[in-house]
Amino acid sequence: QVQLVESGGGLVQAGGSLRLSCAASARTFEAYGMGWFRQAPGKEREFVAYISNLGRSTYYADSVKGRFTISRDNAKNTLYLQINSLKPEDAAVYYCAAREIGSSGSYYLGSSYDYWGQGTQVTVSS
Repeated sequence: QVQLVESGGGLVQAGGSLRLSCAASARTFEAYGMGWFRQAPGKEREFVAYISNLGRSTYYADSVKGRFTISRDNAKNTLYLQINSLKPEDAAVYYCAAREIGSSGSYYLGSSYDYWGQGTQVTVSS
């Protein structure tokens, strides 16, 4: 069982920056690929970014490429999402999620993840 706890959300002006964190309870954090997803009111949850278990590979949604950076510190059991140049359309609840090595399904599909955090709210003022 893996528990994930996000933090770092808040109210930020458009153009500003935030760093989200996701603390994991897993004894073997490096055994999990990690993703960030987000869900805005009235919209479906969408993929944001993914990082492989050792951090060697990263993938991003087209809408965030060049502005968001996913990273991880396996020694601290922590996942990060650096968000720069925030836009009003980035406002959402952001969730981190973990999937075991070898999980089936594409990294951009929420159904391929085994564990989810409770989410952290990001609000963008224009």
